[in-house]
Amino acid sequence: MTPTLSIPASELRWRFSRSSGPGGQHVNTSDSRVQLSWSVAGSAAVSEEQRATLLARLAARLVDGAVTVTASTERSQLRNRAIASGRLAALLAAALAPEGPRRRATTATRGAHRRRLAAKQQRSATKQQRRRPDAD
Repeated sequence: MTPTLSIPASELRWRFSRSSGPGGQHVNTSDSRVQLSWSVAGSAAVSEEQRATLLARLAARLVDGAVTVTASTERSQLRNRAIASGRLAALLAAALAPEGPRRRATTATRGAHRRRLAAKQQRSATKQQRRRPDAD
């Protein structure tokens, strides 16, 4: 599925159902909606390190250790199958991607601090000028 991970077809579970949306009378008779499930916990295609990463990063999407992707945008089941497998591949690639570098905390420069306060004072003066004058 991804450049570093190849899932055998025997581990993928496909389910088909009737889809909502366009299609007229055809939509009432064809099972064009696709659900693709893959068990992360029971897969032999991933190493233990990859499994731990996937389980941690996809925890919100997992149901009994399996991730499920749905596609029902197209009228054709074949196209929805391609979309679902693409979504699963993208999801797994994003979950297995290494984390980016940590953000290094910095402080604002003295000039930036002064400019920010000057802008606040200018804005305050503008709003004070819009007020109704005192009755004195």
